[in-house]
Amino acid sequence: MSTAPSAPVSASGLPDRQPSTRALRGLDALNFTLADVRDGLGPYLAIYLIAVRGPDQGWNEATTGMIMTIAGIAGLIAQTPAGALIDRSRHKRAIVIAAALAVTLSCLALPFISNFYAVAATQSLAGIAGAIFPPALAAITLGVVGPKLFSKRIGRNEGFNHAGNAVSAALAGGLAYLFGPIVVFWLMGVLAALSIGAMLMVPDEAIDNDLARGLDCAEEESCEQPSGLTALLQNKHLMLFALLAAIFHLSNAAMLTSVGQLLTHLSGKDNATSLIAICIVAAQCVMVPVAMFVGHKADAIGRKPIFLAAFGVLALRGVLYTFSNNPFYLVAVQLLDGIGAGVYGALFPIVVADLTRGTGRFNVSQGAVATAQSLGASLSATLAGLIIVSAGYSAAFLTLAGIAGLGFALYLLAMPETRGFEPAQAGTPSDPTGRPALATA
Repeated sequence: MSTAPSAPVSASGLPDRQPSTRALRGLDALNFTLADVRDGLGPYLAIYLIAVRGPDQGWNEATTGMIMTIAGIAGLIAQTPAGALIDRSRHKRAIVIAAALAVTLSCLALPFISNFYAVAATQSLAGIAGAIFPPALAAITLGVVGPKLFSKRIGRNEGFNHAGNAVSAALAGGLAYLFGPIVVFWLMGVLAALSIGAMLMVPDEAIDNDLARGLDCAEEESCEQPSGLTALLQNKHLMLFALLAAIFHLSNAAMLTSVGQLLTHLSGKDNATSLIAICIVAAQCVMVPVAMFVGHKADAIGRKPIFLAAFGVLALRGVLYTFSNNPFYLVAVQLLDGIGAGVYGALFPIVVADLTRGTGRFNVSQGAVATAQSLGASLSATLAGLIIVSAGYSAAFLTLAGIAGLGFALYLLAMPETRGFEPAQAGTPSDPTGRPALATA
């Protein structure tokens, strides 16, 4: 275990972390610069392939959806191993830097290739590298600030993440208007390089590697337990949350991409990248205060009411897309993405931390849930693409909205409130209200 600065002792008997200003500013910078990198090219890839490569080179909504599905599946397969790697590694900074370099190379290569298989290979590499970032960022954050400050810090992380997304999208929109859609790839490379510098701002000794994997016992206690997918499969609440994460992304992932494709047809390829950038900037500007709010209020309000709001807004957004094809109206509806995705991004690691606290399986659990999440996102692109080609955009948006409605009902009826619970592995309920602890089997 790395050495934590001396600090007062919390109610749990563990010393509170007192991270340095440099480490906290490094986390801010890392979340800001990795914002666009960790999610990949996303809608920009769809616009580039359809508007620049086009049907003459074999690219339409269906083939583009297949590329995004293939890349998503590659990332999906990598999620759980990535979490396990982060759990075990004491060189988390080096892993983040290597992943950023891989994303950079995959983006810079794309303008020089057009073959379906070559594009699929580069985007699969980016998907695999991107699987590293979410568990690594959450683990580094937990290792730096400790469990007591984790919820608030995650809200701040997501705030900087969304601010970074807004700035990069604004830059992408402006530069694409001046120089064309291809400029997005160069911008992605620059941001990935900056993220390496941000990672180096967080001192290696500031990261407590045991806290970073969710072990909250004191250093001298013998409490370490091995990570393992089998153990995760025995945690029914974690598996239910994984299913809900998959449903959320099955609905959400294709909405922005589909809007981008619709804008391409409505406004032409010269304006599509700029319009989708406006969509992203508008949503990200909403996500910043939403994520900050969730981080500060998740302990007071609870996780479940906030998550239900995210599902409800997502369903509403899908329905509203069908009311008009006016580009300005579509951009306005996209603002709702700021609420749904803002809530999800901030609550995801908090709920996983609730369900795995004290087990030492925080990161591999994040990877397992993220695998289900990626499966939903990967299928979303293909599902929406096939519906668009066969039945039109309105049918696709209503289908995605219906999936979000299903998620709302499932969360309402089956998912318990996770605030204040400890895994049943602890043996006794730890909730001061006397509510039962979550069972792990």
